[in-house]
Formats: sequence, C-alpha cells, structure tokens
Amino acid sequence: MKKFLSLFCCVLILTLCACKSGTEDVFSVHSDITPTVTSSEVVESTPVSSEAPSSEPTSSVVPSSTPVSSAPPPPLPSSSAPVQSTQTVTKYNVEDPDNTRGLSTQKFGFAFGVASGGVPHNMSIENQTKFDGMQNVSALALDTKTPEKVMYLTFDNGYEYQNLTANILDTLKQKGVKAAFFITLSYAKNNKSLVKRMIDEGHIVGNHSATHPSFPSISRTQMANEIGRLDDYMKTNFGYSSPYFRFPSGEHSECSLELVSSIGFHSVFWSVAYTDWDTSQQKGAGYAHDTVTSRFHPGAVILLHAVSRDNAEALSRMIDTAVAQGYAFRTLDDYFKKD
Repeated sequence: MKKFLSLFCCVLILTLCACKSGTEDVFSVHSDITPTVTSSEVVESTPVSSEAPSSEPTSSVVPSSTPVSSAPPPPLPSSSAPVQSTQTVTKYNVEDPDNTRGLSTQKFGFAFGVASGGVPHNMSIENQTKFDGMQNVSALALDTKTPEKVMYLTFDNGYEYQNLTANILDTLKQKGVKAAFFITLSYAKNNKSLVKRMIDEGHIVGNHSATHPSFPSISRTQMANEIGRLDDYMKTNFGYSSPYFRFPSGEHSECSLELVSSIGFHSVFWSVAYTDWDTSQQKGAGYAHDTVTSRFHPGAVILLHAVSRDNAEALSRMIDTAVAQGYAFRTLDDYFKKD
C-alpha cells in the first residue's frame, strides 16, 4: 500500500510539473507571435478609426495612444471584410528593420487646431516646424514656403458611399481644380472605375496604406509592406504610382516618419478639417461651406471626407469662395518639387 501511494504521488507530481511546463510554453509561444494587422479599412486620415474624439482639439500636439484630431474616421460598413496585412513586399529594402538606431516609437496623435481669421492655428505652424526640423523626414501639414495665397485640396477615401466621389470629380472637372485622393487597398480594388477616373483627370491618388493600421504600433517592415502592397496594386492594375502617403488617423512617430521617407514617400497631414465623416450626422451644404471657408488660411492643406454628402454639395461654393478671396489651388507636386 505504501509503495502504491508513493508511486501515485510521484505520478501526480510529474503530471503537475508537465502541465505547468506546457502552460508556460503556450504563453511564451504566443508572446513571440507578431499580431496580424486586420484593421478595417475606412476613409479618413484621421479618417479611419472607429475611436473618434467627440470634440475639436484644444491642446497642442502631444504623445497620445489615440488619435488627437478633429477629423476622426468613420467605421467601415459591417459588410466590409478586413484585408490581412501579412503579405510580404520585397521591393523595398527596409533600412534598419529592427530600429537599432533607437528612433523614437512614441505615438503622437495629430492635432492641428482650428484656424480662424485667415490665419493658421499655432498647432499647425508648430507641426510644420517640427517636421522641417527632423532629419531624413519629408512631411507637409502647412505650406510655410509659398508666399502666394495657395491651398491644397485633399480627400480621404476608405470606402465609397452613394457615388459621392463621382459628384466630387464632376465638380473638380467643372472648376478646373486638381486634388489628391488618399485611398486604401480595399477602395482601389472595389472602385476601379473611380480610381481610373481620378488618374485620367489629372488628380493625385495618394497612399493611405493597405489596411489602415496605427503605424507607430507595427514594425518598420510591416509599415513598408502596408505602403508597398497598395503601391504594387496601383502599378499592376493602373500603371500608376505617386510618392504621397497619409498616416492612418494621423498617428505617427519619429520612427514611422523616417521609414516613410526612407522608402521614397512624402507624408501628408493637414491644417483644415472638420467632423464630416459621419454619414448619419450631415448638417447641410451650408454648414459644410461655412465651416470650411471660415478656416481658410494661406498654405492650408484641406482634408475632406468623400463620404460626406454635405461636402459633395458644398464643394463648388467652397472653391468659388476660395477663388473670390484670392486663393489659388496647388497640387502636392507643386509643393514638393520645391524641395
């Protein structure tokens, strides 16, 4: 009996040890796995994120774990399937993939402040000063170089809504204004005729990443893959490529800014935007016109969401007001060729 009890105790102890060891192995294996980025694709630039601030920003640019902007993104329709971002793109030689230089990965939300009286908010001025002072970084939030009264019109397209992009393109063609449209991979795949029209009519089609992840939260190789997957698709299907990138939700870090520039892209932010992304909370074309035009200032980079009916209906008047105030619309090519 004593021998039996001794044997039973030994077996029990060995079993418990094995279970404990197995649990530790499971956790260690999981902790080594790089999470797959499956962010839903939405429009926006602080367009695409379902966690939107409820009010306009009132503080300066500060580190943040969530986007700090008055232009957060709308969630994609529930029927939209997320695109996996695990495909490897080999065309980019990612410099320092492990960030051995120790570039800061601290996440910054993008706050731009509300401009008024024809003057940019101090936040926008500080943003551009910060970008200009960073080594090996090319980024635009506000044009502080051009002496003339110019502005840049940009749209974020994460998904198509009620064919509003076609209406926007009609207005731009009528007014003779060129814009930049920042798109995701799902938009490119699902709206080929609209993307082709953008290109054919002389607009810039910018890169808003494949799946809209938070760039400071992923590796440098994943960042390059996010940009490269969309760029590869555009080259393969449209024979087109442009060197302009907009960070999902505006979330950026020193490391991610440097990575974007290192693979040949310019980062494009904004200095004018408003809460236009919620398709269920449109307030009318008059509201859109008055809100946007009240924030006009020289060098403005204007962000609008193409899912806003208010924007589509007010765009013609916005352009007329800008021209009447002496503004000229320039393209991103016009700005960056100065560098």
